[in-house]
Amino acid sequence: MTNAFPVDLCDRLYKAGAVAVLIIENVSDAVPTARALWEGGVEVAEVTFRTKDAVEGLANIVRELPEIIPVAGTVLSPEQVDLAIDAGATMAVAPGLNCETLARAQQRGLPFAPGILTPSEIETAINLGCRELKFFPAGTAGGLPLLRSVAAPYQHLDLKFLPTGSISEDGMREYLAFPSTLAVGGSWIAPQDLIQSQNWEEISRRAARARKIVDLTRGKG
Repeated sequence: MTNAFPVDLCDRLYKAGAVAVLIIENVSDAVPTARALWEGGVEVAEVTFRTKDAVEGLANIVRELPEIIPVAGTVLSPEQVDLAIDAGATMAVAPGLNCETLARAQQRGLPFAPGILTPSEIETAINLGCRELKFFPAGTAGGLPLLRSVAAPYQHLDLKFLPTGSISEDGMREYLAFPSTLAVGGSWIAPQDLIQSQNWEEISRRAARARKIVDLTRGKG
């Protein structure tokens, strides 16, 4: 069974370039955060399933801002796969590779990028049908040099990576220039403190900076 992403989804993610990784503590903050991202030019919102309001927050984003690509993050169980689908997620990601969770996503047709860090994990994911992988934790585990090294033996398979984890604004540019990068995840765009303080203007400014980095690295079209 394959879990390769649809071509149109890959195209949208590549053009978007940036994925805002969000921790939503209060459901009322979900839509304003996503709207601030969209107004700044960030088109992908990953709501991490780490809080009690995450699923409802994601569902509200899907309902109110259908133009945004809604991503369920930190999906750790088959049950959370079901919740992600019920909320309307276009895709899901996880920090690691859980075979049962991945199998549920495949069964239900939800594009799913498991987390990998080593060649063994990459090969496990390949054997399970994956071609899009989350590289996590990118920033603290070795960064782009590690990703280049572990990806090199599999270049002929055209794997695509979503680096996430402690990636700075400056580091984002380097990852985007790597041909195997699909899009780069970052919590710096809408960090938890800005969401809690409802500083939508600053989130929009950061989103605009992320959009500029994508455009300068990959062009505008």
